Amino acid sequence: MKIITISREFGSGGRELGKRLSDVLGFDYYDREIVTEIAKNCGLNETYVEQELGHFAWHTIPLTFKHSFSAYYAVQSAHTGLLLEQRKVIESIAKAGRDCVIVGRNADVILREYSPLNIFVCADAASKLQRCRERADKDEHLTDKQMARKIRSIDKNRAKLREMITDAKWGDRGNYHLIVNTTGWNIKQLTFAVAEYAVRWFERG
Repeated sequence: MKIITISREFGSGGRELGKRLSDVLGFDYYDREIVTEIAKNCGLNETYVEQELGHFAWHTIPLTFKHSFSAYYAVQSAHTGLLLEQRKVIESIAKAGRDCVIVGRNADVILREYSPLNIFVCADAASKLQRCRERADKDEHLTDKQMARKIRSIDKNRAKLREMITDAKWGDRGNYHLIVNTTGWNIKQLTFAVAEYAVRWFERG
């Protein structure tokens, strides 16, 4: 079984790269599908689950619980319950034994024992801003300054969540096997180079 995890800066194109990578390699793909499964298991609305996980209101958890998923059981919080359910869903994906690409959700940490190929996708500020503009909803009317603030906020939240569950710092190159800077690249073209790297990486072992 081969697992690829994609961690990414918001607006860097990591999600698109992950999907295209799964198509090229013939791997299963998991991103929004994880939210769907969490909602199904918990009997909740998908939009609600996505918003709760995205808002990361778990920051109220006492620091004594840092780096311990099991300790979350001691905290009466819908947010921590969803994080635990997310972990279960990601672990069940790995246990299914199929080659897959998983985007986000600290899957690289959760599935460490499965020795996944961990990729971090980044880009410069201008590229991320442009990508967000191209993919923004029609009813979203943020100024460039507001959009840039949104990008920084989402990345900051991702870093905070990772800090809560692991000593591995979000975005630290030492925690990933491959850093992909999408600045100036067409993601479709870049995918083939990353796919080739992935094939070689799994063959080496």
